[in-house]
Amino acid sequence: MSENLPQFQAMVSTDWSECLSPNGPFDPITFNYPELEPDLGRVFREYTSNVISLTQATTLIEKLLPEPLTQEQMDAYLDASFKTYMGVPNLIEWCASRGILFMINTTGTQGYFQRAIAKSLLAPVPTISANPMIRFPHASDGLRYVHEVREIADKPRSTEAVMGALNLPSSKVLLMGDSGGDGPHFEWGASRGMFLVGSMTKHSLATYCRSRDIAIGRHFGLVYGPEEKRDPEREMKVDFMELARLIEDALDL
Repeated sequence: MSENLPQFQAMVSTDWSECLSPNGPFDPITFNYPELEPDLGRVFREYTSNVISLTQATTLIEKLLPEPLTQEQMDAYLDASFKTYMGVPNLIEWCASRGILFMINTTGTQGYFQRAIAKSLLAPVPTISANPMIRFPHASDGLRYVHEVREIADKPRSTEAVMGALNLPSSKVLLMGDSGGDGPHFEWGASRGMFLVGSMTKHSLATYCRSRDIAIGRHFGLVYGPEEKRDPEREMKVDFMELARLIEDALDL
């Protein structure tokens, strides 16, 4: 796994749901079980606002599901609904061309990425750290996981493991997230002097950081206030390739 990664000169460790993609981590479930949407939405808001733990959230969701989500159900969702924000695939390719490891580090499920990559909806990335609540045996080839994200605190552990494998200093690592669920990742990164980017920043992340004197280096895309609802139409107009110059400057490349 991480020990077999090629050499990189820098690293971006980023959340996925509502950060690089407009979709939420439980959208595959609500697509197949729309009657669960109100309950899933509540669970999502509670753990991204740090009210309940990720383990508590996944336990609640597993109890709500009549049966585990199948690979066929995940494929049906992806065929109908897979999206990224504008320029995200180009940014992933640009990072690869510059020797920057692009790491997806998310509470989203492993099965989502297994099938998205197997179906060529998402280009393979060097490493993904994701939640094992939904996972399909032998669903894809060459998909590498450094750590499972069973709790929010696993995000910094995953980033640190890859940094160690690549012998990268903190000055060459950029963290990106959108909600309070990324708060512990940002708190750890701030303690190491890493550059922090809020993408489509929710009030929960701003609140978490403000309460702990964590300075977000740059906000990208929309910044939401208290009780402000997401505006997916405006979000989809933000071009993530505009992050390329910021990444170069922040990591001194």
